Formats: sequence, C-alpha cells, structure tokens
Amino acid sequence: MNKFLLKVLVLVSVNIAVFADAQFRTRNRMDNLEDFDQQAFSWGFYLNGNSLDYRIVLNPRYGARDNQNLVTSKPSYSFGAGLIGKWRLSDYLDLRLEPGLQFAQRQVTFNTQANDIYQNGSLTNPPFFPIALAEKDRVRDIKSTLVDIPVLLEFHGDRWYNSRPYIAGGVNYIVNLQSNSDSEDDNQQQVFRSTTHNFAWSAEMGIQFYFNKFKLTPAVRGTFFMNNEIVADNPTTPPYWTAAVSTLQTRAIMFILKFE
Repeated sequence: MNKFLLKVLVLVSVNIAVFADAQFRTRNRMDNLEDFDQQAFSWGFYLNGNSLDYRIVLNPRYGARDNQNLVTSKPSYSFGAGLIGKWRLSDYLDLRLEPGLQFAQRQVTFNTQANDIYQNGSLTNPPFFPIALAEKDRVRDIKSTLVDIPVLLEFHGDRWYNSRPYIAGGVNYIVNLQSNSDSEDDNQQQVFRSTTHNFAWSAEMGIQFYFNKFKLTPAVRGTFFMNNEIVADNPTTPPYWTAAVSTLQTRAIMFILKFE
C-alpha cells in the first residue's frame, strides 16, 4: 500500500508537470497568480511519500565478525502529510515552517549469535548465560510515528512564466511518538528503544508551478538525523543487540507535493 501511494504521487506530479509545460508553450497566455509571492505570509499543506532507513555504525567488538556486519537494516516506504507557513524575506528568500506527521516501519536484523564467545565476560560486558536467538530475538520491526518540524530557508530564482525553481535547506526538530525510550524492558523482552527527541538537517529542491487558483510544488527532500538515536539495553542484557551498535541515525528521502 505504501509503495502504491508513492507511485501515485509520482504519476500525479508528472501529469501535472506535462500539463503545465503545455500551457507554458501557449503564445498568448497570461501569467497566473502574479501577486501571490508578494504576500508577507502565506499558507498551504503538503502530502508526501518517503523512504526511511537507518545509518548504522557498528561496534567493532560486538557488531562485526570476520569482515561481516552482524547488524543490518531494511528500508521502508511510507507516507506523511503536513502544513506550510511561509514568511517572505525578500524577492529571492523565504522562510518556511512545515510541521508534519510521518509514519514509518523499518526492520533491523541482529545476526549476533557469534557474541556467545563473550559469555565469560570482557572489559565491556559482564558474564552472561548464552541464549539461542530465535526469529523474534533477531528481527526487530520498528514502527515510528514522527512529528517533524522543519524550518527551511528557501532560495528561489525568477519566475519563468508560470514556474519557478528553488532550493532550500534547514534544520528539523523531530519527536518519535513510538520511541519506547521510557520503557524498563529492552531487547531481551523484544522491546527496541530509541530517543524521543531528535534533531536533523534537511536539503530540498523543486519547481513551483502557478495555476489559476493555487500553486503546486513537486519537490524532493533529504532529511538526516544528527544525534545518535540508540538507547542502550540494560546493563545485565547480553551483548546481542544495542551493544553491537555504536550509532543509529535515521535518513529519509521524501517526494513531496505542496499545495498553496
């Protein structure tokens, strides 16, 4: 269903772009919404499809064996939506606030049975009793509901008839509503914990199309977490899970349709 939604968004934007291009070639055409960008403030909303994955930096002792990574992640395709608030700074600069809600589910696999060799203890872990890792122990399906609040500085060129290209960049404050960060259980009880409050940076590019009644913007945005999201397992938990990971950071690519 999520892949289908992403395909629909792409097809809709392509069809609109083709239609827009056709109207741009009309000789006696009028420019649409000529005074729209002169407003000090304007509003809108957006829909997006996204691909989310984890950037994983492994612990050299517990996360790798014989040049093989013992922890891997699988990306997911999902969707989101949000609101747009724009403040015009100059003819070429706008400040944008685009709070939204993003849904995701990623899969992380811990092939860390080989860490049984540390059962007698080491400098970084106490002794533990080895367990045979079943499928429910190795695979974590991590669901996330993210409240994403990006603040973007947008630089755009001059209008070319009814279109205008732009690039943007900024920072995000992101709250993971399903982080489990306050849970006393950990991966030994099949509970994966991550940080609730996160910070990221974003870069975006797109083209704004002006129609009679509204402005449509297809865009691509990359968002990359700056903080380490991992919450360590309890000290008595064997080093099969978070001990194998030094850094865990979300990275997302979003295809966005904005309506203003």
